[in-house]
Amino acid sequence: MMKGGLAGLMKQAQQMQEKMKVAQEQLAALEVTGQAAGGLVKVTISGKHEMKRIQIDPGAMDDREMLEDLLVTAYTEAFKQVEAANNQVMSGATAGMPMPPGFKLPF
Repeated sequence: MMKGGLAGLMKQAQQMQEKMKVAQEQLAALEVTGQAAGGLVKVTISGKHEMKRIQIDPGAMDDREMLEDLLVTAYTEAFKQVEAANNQVMSGATAGMPMPPGFKLPF
């Protein structure tokens, strides 16, 4: 009985590893855009938090301090979207595997 339980656990771990690989590939292809001030500033980042694109409306360029704040706000929004997507994709990949409370997988 013990041997069968261990084999089952190993099979589950292998399945989870395969799901994790697929999930990581999905996240690598993901791009999200955060925006600030109704779209005056947009920041697009990948699922790996790499900045891909910044779009700035000419109207936002009059005030340098405001523009700096809008860039931070847009990036923060995009970052939160990526984190939410990471959590959703990874929770699907680990479904059925018992994880300790508070355990967070590295992305």
